[in-house]
This record gives sequence, C-alpha cells and structure tokens, in this order.
Amino acid sequence: MNDRIFKILIVDDEPRYVQAVRVNLIASGYQVISAHNGQAAVDLAASESPDLVILDVRMPVLDGLSACKRIREFSAVPIIMLTAMASDMDKVKGLDLGADDYVTKPFNPEELLARVRSALRRVDTSERPLSQESYSTGDLRIDFVQQRVFMAGEEITLTPTEYRLLREMVMHARRVMVPAYLLENIWGPGYETDQHLVWQAIHRLRKKIEPDPNDPQYILTRPGMGYVFEPQMD
Repeated sequence: MNDRIFKILIVDDEPRYVQAVRVNLIASGYQVISAHNGQAAVDLAASESPDLVILDVRMPVLDGLSACKRIREFSAVPIIMLTAMASDMDKVKGLDLGADDYVTKPFNPEELLARVRSALRRVDTSERPLSQESYSTGDLRIDFVQQRVFMAGEEITLTPTEYRLLREMVMHARRVMVPAYLLENIWGPGYETDQHLVWQAIHRLRKKIEPDPNDPQYILTRPGMGYVFEPQMD
C-alpha cells in the first residue's frame, strides 16, 4: 500500500462506538472524520471524498441502508456496514445496495481494523496497472489504465471490490473461479467463510453489466463449483 494517509468517515449515532473506532483508527495512522446520522454521512461523503466509509445501519434522520444507497449514486468509495448481531436481513440489504463488507456489533476492534486494511488494500491494488491496457467483448469494454468500465458505450460505475472482481474474472476468462479463490484474492485473509460476499458481489455485477441479469451472458454460474466469465462472440 502506498504512503498516503487514508481518510475514513465513521458514521454512528452512538458516541461510544464513534470514539472507540476513532481512537483505534488514528492510532493506526488514518485520518478520521465522523457523523452521527445518515444524512450527515451523505453530505460528508460528497464534500470530503473519504477513502472509506464505516456506516452503521440503525441511525436517525436517514438510516444507514438509505445512506449507502444515496452514496452509491455519486461515489464508489468502499463502505463497511455496522450491523446488529441478529440483523441478517440488514447485511443482505446492505451488500445488495453496494456495501463492500459488514462487521457485526459488538465487534472486536482488531477485526474492524483488519476489515479496514483489507478494503483499502482492494482500492490500492485495483489502481495497479496491468500489462494489457484494455479488454473488449460484446458490448463490454474495460479500460485498465483509467479503471473505467463501459457497456454499449455507456460508462458504468463499479465499486473497487466490483472492479477487482470483474478484472480477476476477465483475466481468467473461461476458467471456473471457485468462491474460496475469489475470497482470498479479492477480499483477502480472514474471509474464508464469507461466501455470501462473493454471491452478493456477483449479483451486483450482473445487474450492472448483463443485458438480462436473470439470464446472464458474461458471468455464468457453475453449480457446485463457482463462476465463469464467458467472452461473447463479436
């Protein structure tokens, strides 16, 4: 990872969580800004351009899920959701709305720091250039130099996780990519049991690049095995 100082936005209506996370992040060398409701989170995400957002689900004014959706309208910044232990639906909804990861409350500070490092590592490694400058198949075109993705000539916005996942699959086209491999190479160590992260990211990618997400042409499922990127006949 490079030497620049990453700016992290913490959003939670419970001051004790904000303070605990702030102290640990600052001690780890990050710059920290904070908000206490979803609307303030959206405003700060727009004005401060943080490198990462840590966003609680249950908040006043605008809840975390709605804030996540609003942020995704203008930014691909990595988002880690904070969810209550029993709120599995919140996790699914958050990932489906574009969150990159989640941590369950109450959480171990070291676990959150590990997730932060992993999310920022995905941003950092997605910025490394490939020897191949671009890739095209069917209506899909990827500019690896500028990290831009186009469908039928129209640019689409991907999160860093979605971009890395698509890039990994394209570079291994027609090979079966098992979830364990994708978790290790896209999300990093510590995610071995979180296969739903792969499913949700694939689901989001299909909605963005497939003409019909229910009948995918590019990202195919191999039941019991994994996923395959299938180039299209031009």
